[in-house]
Formats: sequence, C-alpha cells, structure tokens
Amino acid sequence: MARAPMRIANTEVAAGQRETINVPLGHLYTHNPITMPVHVVHGRREGPVLFVSAAVHGDELNGIEIIRRVLLRRNLQRLRGTLIAVPIVNVLGVLHMSRYLPDRRDLNRNFPGSNQGSLAARQASIFMREIVSKATHGIDLHTAAIHRSNLPQIRADLDDPEVMALAEAFGAPVMMSSDLREGSLREQASAKGIKTLLYEAGEALRFDEVCIRAGERGVINVMRKLGMLPAVRGRKPRKQPVVARSSLWVRAPASGIVRMNLALGAHVKKGQVLGRIADPFGESQNEMQSPVSGVIIGRSELPLAYEGEALFHIARFESVKDAAASVEAFQSSYDPDANEFGEPPIR
Repeated sequence: MARAPMRIANTEVAAGQRETINVPLGHLYTHNPITMPVHVVHGRREGPVLFVSAAVHGDELNGIEIIRRVLLRRNLQRLRGTLIAVPIVNVLGVLHMSRYLPDRRDLNRNFPGSNQGSLAARQASIFMREIVSKATHGIDLHTAAIHRSNLPQIRADLDDPEVMALAEAFGAPVMMSSDLREGSLREQASAKGIKTLLYEAGEALRFDEVCIRAGERGVINVMRKLGMLPAVRGRKPRKQPVVARSSLWVRAPASGIVRMNLALGAHVKKGQVLGRIADPFGESQNEMQSPVSGVIIGRSELPLAYEGEALFHIARFESVKDAAASVEAFQSSYDPDANEFGEPPIR
C-alpha cells in the first residue's frame, strides 16, 4: 500500500517525491505577498517526520547553510519517513538582517502563537500548524546573539532518554540540559510530545565553516539514529560529547576597552585571567578572573563593554578534563580546508 502524501499549505507531496512549498504568511504593506519556503522530502517508506528549522531569529544565518547542505545529500533518495526543511522561518527578520520581526517582537518567545494576535503570534501560529503539527521530531538551528559567538553545543531536555540519545548522536562537543523557555519553539514542540534538539553554534550575521559542517553532520547523524537514513558501518567511534552540569556568565567589572585572552573552547581554571578591561588611556585596568573551572562555550566578540555586560559564558562539568578532551577532539575532526561537496570552504 502506497504511503499517504504529506500535505502542507494545501500542497500535497507524494511518497517518493520532494518539493518546495511556499507557505503564505500574509502581505507587506505594499501588498506584496510574504511566503515561508519549505522543502519537503517525503520518503516512500514509513518512518519519523523530522522538521529542521533555521533563522527563527532573522540574524542567525549558519542554519540556512546547514539546511542547504543537508538537502544536497544524495542519500536522501533512500529516506525513510519525511524531512521537512525550513531554512528561513523568520522571513521578514532575514530581509531586515534583524533578530526580530518588524513589530520588534522575538518570534521565539511567541509560540504557539495566535491567529488573532500580533504579527509574531500569527507567524508562530502558522509555523505550528503547518510544520510542527506534522512532525514527530525536530531540530532547531541557532547561533549566538549579535556580537557574541557560541561553541557548537546541543541544548535539550537531557532527562528524557530518547532526547538524550539523539543529542549524543548529533555529536556536538558539549550538551546542556537546558530549561524550556516560555514561548519558545522548543517548549511548544516538546509540549506536543515532539522530541526536539536546539543546536547553538557561531555568531549572528556570520557564516562559520566549522559550525556549519558540524551542524550538517549532526542533522544527518540524528536522521541515522532515527532510522531515516542507513547507518554507516565501520566508522570509527567519535569521542562522546559531555554534559554540562551548570553554566554562568562572567560580566564586565567596569566599562572600557576589552582585551580577550582566551578563545571559545578554552579550558579555564578557577581564578585564571580571562581578559582585561582598561580605559582608552590605560590609566585604569581591571582583570576578569574565572570564578570556576570549566570550558568557555560562549563569549563576546566586541572589544567594548559596559559595566555588567556578559562577556564569557563558562560551562561546568563533572570532569573538566573530559570536557576539554571532547572539545579538542571535535576541533581536530573538522578540517576547514576540506569540503565533501567539492565547494571551496567558507572563510
């Protein structure tokens, strides 16, 4: 018996077919229509339905390229189940190169949305109805906010055994058991029983080749774990990611010019100097010391700071040594000069 078609926005995709669907989002005030592009790969055989979304925040671009590369994979011809790929969720945000929608609302704080609410609420409602409601699993791709960068990491409900297994399969060097934020896509997907991972990597408005490559491979790893794609035999086991038990931000003790001494992924010891803040004349200087031992998983990229501004995000682990080894193994496994699609790497 043939598998039933996948239906999104009044368009049906037959089993064994793939198609790009433009989901209507409304109109600009110029009367031009706005649509959200969705690519559906509907396998011939039954299996999980995975949505992969990017640019929920319009200035977070790495996920767009991750999804492009996933869709180039030839082995999608043997897909079991369905892949729903949404490279640009916040279309208006991407057009304006802004985290937010034109109404200044954060789309990722407005799920599940409402057909009668704000612009953000209406677009969130459309996404829940047309995409999330069709899925069994999800991966939401993000970067850090503007002028910050994140070490590749998975945030998820790691107390859920299935979610934990998918997070491990993804292969980011660090996993964080992250609380569900009210109004977020992950919170609302999880409330519907849809097992969802959030991948954080890189910086807003910038492409990062290593973060992109790790994200693309991570999505494929999850699809293999779910049985959507054939497993790869004979592959050397990867270093297992480690779970952070807590994290904290180190904030600027004073306003001034920031000189960072440590990069993302660095292993730090309690009391170690992370950087220094000075006035423009060098008459006063403040050291920033780490209050804990851990690994830097996020940091500011702007050499200017006001007093109290968050500058270094440090994750704590049961074994900092194991965490450092996981990060080192990850960094050594991604050669920025190699590209399996034959394209020059992004610099």
